[in-house]
Amino acid sequence: MTRLVLVLGDQLSETLSALKEADRETDVVVMAEVADEATYVQHHPKKIAFIFAAMRKFAARLQEDGWDVRYTQLDDTDNSGSIPGELTRRAEETGATEVIATQPGEFRLIEALDEMGLKVRQLADDRFLTDLGWFEEWAKGRKTLRMEYFYREMRKHLGILMEDGEPAGGQWNFDHDNRKPAPDEVAFGGPMEFTPDETVEEVLDLVERRFGNSFGDVRPFWFATDQGQARRALTHFVKHALPRFGDFQDAMMGDNRFLYHSVISGYMNIGLLDPREVCEAVEEAWREGHAPINAVEGYIRQVIGWREYMRAIYFREGPDYPRRNWLNHQRKLPPLYWGQETKMRCLSKAVEETKEEAYAHHIQRLMVTGNFALLCGIDPAEVEDWYMRVYFDAFEWVTAPNTVGMSQFADGGVIASKPYVSSGSYIDRMSDYCGDCHYSVKQKTGEGACPFNVLYWHFMDRHRERFEKNPRMAQMYGTWDRMKDDKKATIRAEAEDFLKRLSDGEVV
Repeated sequence: MTRLVLVLGDQLSETLSALKEADRETDVVVMAEVADEATYVQHHPKKIAFIFAAMRKFAARLQEDGWDVRYTQLDDTDNSGSIPGELTRRAEETGATEVIATQPGEFRLIEALDEMGLKVRQLADDRFLTDLGWFEEWAKGRKTLRMEYFYREMRKHLGILMEDGEPAGGQWNFDHDNRKPAPDEVAFGGPMEFTPDETVEEVLDLVERRFGNSFGDVRPFWFATDQGQARRALTHFVKHALPRFGDFQDAMMGDNRFLYHSVISGYMNIGLLDPREVCEAVEEAWREGHAPINAVEGYIRQVIGWREYMRAIYFREGPDYPRRNWLNHQRKLPPLYWGQETKMRCLSKAVEETKEEAYAHHIQRLMVTGNFALLCGIDPAEVEDWYMRVYFDAFEWVTAPNTVGMSQFADGGVIASKPYVSSGSYIDRMSDYCGDCHYSVKQKTGEGACPFNVLYWHFMDRHRERFEKNPRMAQMYGTWDRMKDDKKATIRAEAEDFLKRLSDGEVV
C-alpha cells in the first residue's frame, strides 16, 4: 500500500524520521514550494531563495537514491498553494490514504496536518539532541528553567566536552573570557561563500519575480544550498574563525558584518547540518589544540544550550507563546526597522546588514534591535513578526522564545531572569558604532545625547513596580533613587519627546 512521505523545507535531512519510517519501494515523497509557507509572514527574499534552492537539490538527491519524489514548484499550474492541499492532490494521484510526516517546528503547521481529511502520522523530529520528553522530566518540579542548568545536564547526557565525568577545562562556562570589545581588525575573511549554480539561479529569478517587493535584497546570494556545501562552510569556520570566535562573539563592528561568526545556524535549521556533527567538529578542534577552550565551549553552548533549550521552551509553553505581552507594550514598530533613515548608527548598521544579508549576529539582535524595541515599549508581537520576516535562519520554534522570552521579556521571566536592557554604554563598550554616530553616547541628556541613555532610565522608571524587587536590578534602582528630582524629570520629558517623535514617523 502506498503512503505519502512529507518532507518540509526545513527537514532536508536523509536521517529524517519520516524517511527512516518509509519504504522507498512503495512510498511516495511529497515536497512542495507553496504560497502558504512563503507568505504566512513576508519572509526575506534571501530566505525564500535559500529554502527553495535547498529543497530542489534535496529532492534531486532523493530521486538519485531511488525515491519516487513528487515535487511541486511554486509556479506549477496545479500548485494548490498549501501543504495540506498538495498532500490531498498527491493522495488522489497515487491512491494513498496515509501520510507519514516528521512533526513540523511550528504549531500552525502541526495543527493544519492534524485537521486534514487524510490520516497523518506525525513522528518526533529526532534530528535535535533533546527529546522533548527528556526536557519535561528535567523541568519537573523546578521553579525556574534556566538555560545554564539545562546546558550542564545536556553536556553530561550527551558526553560532549566532558572528561571523566567533569567539564573539560575544569568549569562549565567560560563566558567571562568571551566578552572582549570590538578588535582593531579581524583576521578572518568571513563565512564561506558559494557561487550560485543553475538551480540556484533559477530560484533567484523566481524569487525576484514573485517577492521582489519584500524587504531585503535577494542578490548577491552566497549561502550553501546542499549538504556538501554546508559541511565545507563548517570546516572553513572551524579552521579559520573558531580560534577567535569566543573572544569576540559579542563584539560589533560597523565595517565588518561577520567578525568570527560561523553563519551556519540556517544550515542546521533546515537540516543541511546535524547539530551533533557541528559540536563534534568544534570539540575536535580543541582536542587537537587548534582552538582554545573558551571559544569551543562558547560555541557548543550556543548549539546544545541555547538552540536546544529554545526549542524545548517553545513546545512546552504552547501555541499562545509567540503572542504573550507581559509588559503590555503597545507601540507600533517604527519605520526605521524597514530601512527608514535613522541617526542612530548602531540601528542603521544592524538594519542595513539585515536587509542585505538576511543576517545579523546574536548581539546585534539582542542588544541593538531588540534592546531598542524593549526600551521603546514596542508590541512584542510586531517585534517577533519582524524577526521572522528578516532572517534566513528564522523559524518560529527558535525565533519566538528568543524574541518573546529573551529579547522582549514578554513571557514574564520564563527564559530570562531580568530584561536585557542597557543604555548606550554597553553598545559603546562592545562596538565601534558610537564613535561616528550623530549622537554622543557620553552625553546623558540634552540635545545630541544618545537616545538609549534616557530610554533606559525611562524603561526602569515606568516598570518599577515589576522589577524593583528583582535582585539583579536593585543596584540600578538605587542609582535612580539617588538622582535629583530635576534630573529625573528631564529624563522622563526627553524620553517621552523621543518616543512621540518616533511614533510620529520622524527621523530620530
